[in-house]
Amino acid sequence: MPLSVKIQSTSKTEMIRLSLIGQLDANGVVNFDKAVQDALNFNPTTLVLDLIDLKFISSSGLKSLAKAQRIMQQNKGKTLFVNVPPSIKKVFDIVKAVKVSDIFRNYEELDEYLEAMQRAESPP
Repeated sequence: MPLSVKIQSTSKTEMIRLSLIGQLDANGVVNFDKAVQDALNFNPTTLVLDLIDLKFISSSGLKSLAKAQRIMQQNKGKTLFVNVPPSIKKVFDIVKAVKVSDIFRNYEELDEYLEAMQRAESPP
């Protein structure tokens, strides 16, 4: 199944969500990399990758995710992962591709984290 990527901006304009559907393999990285570039045009501070419908990830896909993380770090932003299927999380764990603190079970958990992060950054 080829990879398709849905780009969604949230009510918080500094956050962009990419929903990955299918397989992030050597063929899928082309679509993913283009979607990341399109998302970066919005200058997000947070890039959220929703992996609920990601069925497979290859080493090419891992490399592409690392590249997206690196670009966000260079822009003083964060890359966060939500709805990571167990099989994909196992790959992340094995290759240590993603920090555990950047993975969230669902959007509720992610929203709690983002709210706490913004409260901490807000001046009193």
